[in-house]
Amino acid sequence: MANDLESRIDAMYSRDRIFAWGFVLVLWATVLFVLLAVQPYIADHSITVACWIAAAVLLLFNTASIGAMVRHYGHDKGHIYGTDIKHLDAGR
Repeated sequence: MANDLESRIDAMYSRDRIFAWGFVLVLWATVLFVLLAVQPYIADHSITVACWIAAAVLLLFNTASIGAMVRHYGHDKGHIYGTDIKHLDAGR
């Protein structure tokens, strides 16, 4: 029973980790696409620089926060996912 629980926990953690990093990739692609798409419409060079700096800060902090979340879930996955699995099993 404990081995089955551990494998379910590992599967849920792996799936969450894939979705989290997938979200980060989509975020990066979206932000870079928007920056490149609006580039021709920005007349002032200082506004262009400000947009790139703001985008870099946004991507840096979001990537770091998702990384911290994934690490936290990895360290405490037994508690986090164990509780989820118990509630899911109770609902069946």
